Amino acid sequence: MKRPWQGMHPVQRLGWVTLISLAVLAMGVVWDNWGDLVLPTPTTATEATQTPEASATQIEQGRYLALAGNCMACHTTRGGAPFAGGRRIDTPFGGVYSSNLTPDPETGLGGWTAQDFWQAMHRGRSKNGRLLAPAFPYNHTSVITRSDSDAVFAWLNTLAPVVQHQPAHTLVWPVGTQPALAVWRSLFFEPSPFQADKTQSAEWNRGAYLVQGLGHCAACHSPRNALGASGSISDLSGGLMPVVNWYAPDLTSDAESGLASSPLPEIVRLLRTGAADKAQTNGPMGEVVQHSLQHLNAADLQAMAVYLQSRAQSTPQTAPAQAEPARISLQVATLGGKVYENQCLQCHGEQGAGVKTASGEVAYPALAGNRAVLLKDPTNLVQLVLYGGYGPATEGHPRPFGMPPAVLELDDRDIAAVLTHLRTQWGNQASEVTAFQVNRIRAAQGQ
Repeated sequence: MKRPWQGMHPVQRLGWVTLISLAVLAMGVVWDNWGDLVLPTPTTATEATQTPEASATQIEQGRYLALAGNCMACHTTRGGAPFAGGRRIDTPFGGVYSSNLTPDPETGLGGWTAQDFWQAMHRGRSKNGRLLAPAFPYNHTSVITRSDSDAVFAWLNTLAPVVQHQPAHTLVWPVGTQPALAVWRSLFFEPSPFQADKTQSAEWNRGAYLVQGLGHCAACHSPRNALGASGSISDLSGGLMPVVNWYAPDLTSDAESGLASSPLPEIVRLLRTGAADKAQTNGPMGEVVQHSLQHLNAADLQAMAVYLQSRAQSTPQTAPAQAEPARISLQVATLGGKVYENQCLQCHGEQGAGVKTASGEVAYPALAGNRAVLLKDPTNLVQLVLYGGYGPATEGHPRPFGMPPAVLELDDRDIAAVLTHLRTQWGNQASEVTAFQVNRIRAAQGQ
């Protein structure tokens, strides 16, 4: 029997092989993203297509879990109705607008069932099968259990319905198209239901569940590739956050985070209040503490601290390379010292020792030996000087001291010089900050 490709010219044969391979690949991508839609729908009590009436306990659990996931931060516009969506989330590929989570039947979740919501959380797919943009961290929400998903959905249904249409995304073509999203998901997304580690304690596993799932810590604390994909849900190796231009420290490195050597109560305190003896939160992490972490119960904060410390302690720590003393020109050294004296000395002290209140709380952090000052990437320092540093106001730290912005007062040369001063004084040994680095960050923020 003669095969179809027998007698073909080699170029024709290659063309057919390529065409068939592409067709098989396309079928695989389609099945990978939509194949479960043709499978029988489970009909167990917890996965029924009809949403059962929620109990008061389930609703309260959902409210708490929504706080743990910091859902309101993305699904609320400034000054808008809570959870009504419409907030623009900027990405390197354009803007994504968050969806309306209120139970409005036309523009929100009013026509959804618990099963629809579970598919969004577990598969990153809307009620009608449309693939969601990965600005929604569904790789992390896929960790969440079905009962927790149902609880969040039950609580969202108790909110007042708000009519607010989701604006169209402004992603560059073809990034926002369904075929492009399907290919991206086939490369970088696989649902990851939580699997407890039987070698660890229940407390450790609870912390892992919160960090990997609702907390979605790796969404910030892992590097992103050229296609915008972050590391795995447990990758906490740190990275520069695109667009917002903050560096999320490596949580497995004691030199960057201090998690391996800090006492557990201090880690819990930082998560709960945003301030501890040797660390303070600012920028995106300050917002997480403000809107989410401070509302968690003591047991969950302790569990997260146990898990994070365990991850840091189980990661081989390499001693920081002794930095060569930065070769600073006399001009930079003189300017840096002058700017520090005029702008920083009053709060941080002549020797960079900082100031504590009468009760022992840190008012102005020490700069000598400060991990944030010594980070290899100086992005956060530049951000703090340009736009100020204001920690979150929490129940445990209701009146945080702040640092005023210098974006209009100091030029790039001044900021580079004073940051170089901080990184090379009082025993600090870190690289010079250049005016070019400052200008790049200032330009990225449009200032």
